[in-house]
Amino acid sequence: MIIDHEKLELLSKATEPGPGELNSILEKASKGKGLGLEEAASLLAIKDSAMLGELFKAAGELKERVFGKRIVLFAPLYLSNYCTNGCTYCGFRAQNRDMARRALTIDEAVAEAKALEEMGFKRVLLVTGEDQRWGLDYIAGAVRAIYEKTGMRIVHVNAPPMDTESLKELKAAGAGVYQAFQETYHRPTYGLMHPSGRKKDYDFRLSVMDRAMEAGFGDVGIGALLGLYDYRFDALASIAHSQHLFSSFGAHAHTISIPRLRPAEAGLKELPWRLSDGDLKKVVAVFRLSVPSAGIVASTRESALFRSELIKTGATQLSAASKTNPGGYKGEQTLEQFSTSDHRSLQEVVRSVVDEGLLPSLCTTCYRVGRTGHDFTDKAMSGQMEKFCQANAVLTLKEYLLDYCAGGSKEAVARAIAEGFKEVKDEGLKKALMERLKELEEGKRDLYF
Repeated sequence: MIIDHEKLELLSKATEPGPGELNSILEKASKGKGLGLEEAASLLAIKDSAMLGELFKAAGELKERVFGKRIVLFAPLYLSNYCTNGCTYCGFRAQNRDMARRALTIDEAVAEAKALEEMGFKRVLLVTGEDQRWGLDYIAGAVRAIYEKTGMRIVHVNAPPMDTESLKELKAAGAGVYQAFQETYHRPTYGLMHPSGRKKDYDFRLSVMDRAMEAGFGDVGIGALLGLYDYRFDALASIAHSQHLFSSFGAHAHTISIPRLRPAEAGLKELPWRLSDGDLKKVVAVFRLSVPSAGIVASTRESALFRSELIKTGATQLSAASKTNPGGYKGEQTLEQFSTSDHRSLQEVVRSVVDEGLLPSLCTTCYRVGRTGHDFTDKAMSGQMEKFCQANAVLTLKEYLLDYCAGGSKEAVARAIAEGFKEVKDEGLKKALMERLKELEEGKRDLYF
């Protein structure tokens, strides 16, 4: 059983821990081995501001011990907004018949990827609606073409659930992380929110991560659309899902996304379950302490100011300059999946992360050297990833400075690189990093550890 609904319903009603219990849970979490569902439920029940402060501080400290100061940056690339599902909250839903639909040709997808590359991105997440006319062959073809015709170094995919053989083909095309969100793990609410289309099948969607790992994807990305049901239930279910993957395959979910329900064209008029900014910060912190190896992804659904808060309390990945419609990076005005709040360019996000005293990272190394799945989870939870993350963030930021950074941000980025270099603790690695930085200045590119 992946999700024990009865147990999670009970745990989602947990009461706030006492000071002694909180200290005990946070001390256990500080070891970087994760937390059980009961402990996570207690943390999600916290309302006291002083306790919340302790929770956020513990999550921020653990994030830095596991991954260093680096914050990974990426962009989504929407291939198609055609969809045969009836998701009540989504702009792409099939019932929006009068909306402008668009499926990029492979050449157009390449052009969108090149537009992102010109900004400085090195990783891209392909996103598509569910329509068999633009299914596996189309998505795999886009993956292959982007590798062949652009400088993108890793292509991830957020695509509808498939059978194992199809996922093997997608992996063979070169896809890095396979991502699909359950939306809500609460079965009755799932049924209400997904009244038609293939997505009606709760179990087929829930089990897709097992099939993806069986198909060779070491890294998978999960998430719930927070606001469809009680956030405490869906947060606990996300942790339980990751724990299931770990017990079955030896690897936690590589990423856990935290999308919060946003308005969409002809979507829900009222939000079923509201959660405040404070609630979302708490979810991020609990994810960080419960699944320390996971990348916690904060999208442009959230405001610039609030995303700066989230990276202090556990988030480690940010999308930037995002367009949620096909052709958006080339200026097309087609149907968006949802509205965004943070409209900053990549350069503006880089500068913001630097100004927070953190290290923007455009790293793509782990997927290319096989540091994925069980190996990544093991290294992250044993404290061995921080040195790689820190050094590779310095290298990719240096490359960004040399090739893409402009204007007044150059000085700030150069200072961040210098500070990031100083904070590399391993002397042997530091010496090798200095050599690679020199090689970048001499014209070499794509250097990593």
